[in-house]
Amino acid sequence: MNAFIALVKKDLILYFSNKRALIITLAAPIVIAAFFGSLFGNSDKKPTRVPIAIIDQDKSPIAKQVIVSMKEDTALNVLELDETEALTQVQKGKVRAAVVLPPKFGELASSAMFSANAKPEVKIHFDPTQSIALAMVRGMLSQHVMKAVTQSMMGTGGTKMIAGVRADVLASNDIPTDARKDLLTLFDSVERVQQSSTTATSSNKAAGRSFDIPFKTVAVEATGNVERKYNSYAHSFGGMTVQFLLFMGIDVGIGLLLMRRMGLWKRLRAAPVSRALLLGSTVASGTITALLLMCGIFAVAIAVFGVRIEGSIIGFVGNMIAFALLAASFGLLIAAIGKTPEATRGLAIFATLLMVMLGGAWVPSFLFPEWLQTASLANPARWAVDGFDAMTWRGLGLEAAVAPIGAMLGFSALFTVIAIWRFSWEE
Repeated sequence: MNAFIALVKKDLILYFSNKRALIITLAAPIVIAAFFGSLFGNSDKKPTRVPIAIIDQDKSPIAKQVIVSMKEDTALNVLELDETEALTQVQKGKVRAAVVLPPKFGELASSAMFSANAKPEVKIHFDPTQSIALAMVRGMLSQHVMKAVTQSMMGTGGTKMIAGVRADVLASNDIPTDARKDLLTLFDSVERVQQSSTTATSSNKAAGRSFDIPFKTVAVEATGNVERKYNSYAHSFGGMTVQFLLFMGIDVGIGLLLMRRMGLWKRLRAAPVSRALLLGSTVASGTITALLLMCGIFAVAIAVFGVRIEGSIIGFVGNMIAFALLAASFGLLIAAIGKTPEATRGLAIFATLLMVMLGGAWVPSFLFPEWLQTASLANPARWAVDGFDAMTWRGLGLEAAVAPIGAMLGFSALFTVIAIWRFSWEE
């Protein structure tokens, strides 16, 4: 035990004696986590409007009303451009999409609402790198077109339009008799509303009636504390902590390879200590170092960026210990499978970045394809990120920490066994 303690103490003294490296190890995850946290932003900040362009080739009152309604939408930043300029802006990434309202858009849209007449074809040029915006633009366009068309038909300006649609219904042979009768009854009701709108005063707001979405939504964040807004720094600090402590594990592994090159392992083996004791002391010192670094990183996150442990404190501490052990055993694994420090460093960095990326540290894992979400469960970084998320902003209980902690301890044991089995004492 004395030899084990002496070896651990030696590793800790060597690591913390390099003040410059220690400061960089602490500062790098804090700075990058702060950047990602501010980039994604918190929900109490003013939302960024999605820039889109609209090309009005119709010039009808309905088309103009659609444009006015979309400009009033707080989620959109609408620019009126010609089609050539709009397409150029989309290609340059200046706007997410360009909506083209074709000629006779208002007339055809109104006619198609109650009949099988041809529907106007609205082109949407979109940025392929922003495909998510396409679904949003489609949905919001449908809402505003529906509002403008029904407002026009229910108002005084829809008399001619209703008459035209009535004539189409009467002339159509594809509409069943009962359906035709119901539609004609509907048109009679609309015409009565139009007549009342003509004589109504502005005080009763009868004019300009329209069908609109019959409900309002209230967004409630599903976090651990409903009284506190979601803090985007919580996820970014968890993710960056995972990334940079795995980098620390790489340094531990490379350090072991350098010690082997210098013949230090041969000298240590001359002492009455076993292979397991020598490698175990490295895992212990790496675990202690990782824990101390995590304490420093999360202390800054809590004090400066308002990150809070909304879930189980015991679960959070357990997650820290399990991940610290994982990072240290990962370094030991790198030393066991690495042949030279030079060849191992580049490969280890690539593997670590891949683990972090697929673990959801950079981009939340729910954005991955379903098959990749399932496959990433074989990635220890995924369990670490999920564990920190569960204990911070998600506000889950101790039971939510059991699976991540168990998975990380399992990976740590596997890495350690492989390292002890495969470690070569000579380069």
